[in-house]
Formats: sequence, C-alpha cells, structure tokens
Amino acid sequence: MANHQVRSTITHIGTLTSRPQAFLIFFAYAGLWLIFDRDSLDWHAIATLATWAMTLFIQRAEHRDTQALHAKLDELLRAASEADSETATVDKKEPEEIEVQREWKQQGDSPKR
Repeated sequence: MANHQVRSTITHIGTLTSRPQAFLIFFAYAGLWLIFDRDSLDWHAIATLATWAMTLFIQRAEHRDTQALHAKLDELLRAASEADSETATVDKKEPEEIEVQREWKQQGDSPKR
C-alpha cells in the first residue's frame, strides 16, 4: 500500500514538472536567489539554473509528445472494434503495472489482479 502511494506520488510530481507553473517556480527561485544572495550567483550557479531550466524544457516537450501520441492511439483504439478496453485505459496505471500488463499481453495471457 505504501509502496503504491510512493510510486503514485513520484509519477504525479513528474507530471507537475511538465506544467507551466514549474517555470514560474523556477523563475521565482532564480529571482529570490538574485535578491537574497547575489554574491553566490557565480558561473556555477548559472550553470545550475541553466541545467534546471533545460530539464524543465525537455520534460515539457516529452510530455507534449506523449500526450499527442496517447491521443492518436486513443483514436485508433476507438476505431478498432476488437480493441481491449483494459488496454485503452492503461495510461491511468503506474509504469510498473503497465510493464506487467505488457509482459502478460506478449505471452498471450491477461494480467493477474
């Protein structure tokens, strides 16, 4: 139970980092650093902020691509009459649960609950 809660929380945090609000937090942090500790804002600090910013940009782009791919796959699943309804809702599961379902599908069975 606790393990599932931790995995769910980590997944949720990953999703939050792809939202525009994450950039607001980044700019607020950088601004507060500049206001309160300008002396420590050296090349190392700028590299740290640049790395954080690039991570947010990459996360945002990957999230957009993933959402577009899911929308396209959802449309294909709706169009295919023999599609498995459980597979159509797999994006609501945790990554570990998806891996188990994929393994079972590849073996031709259904996952055990």
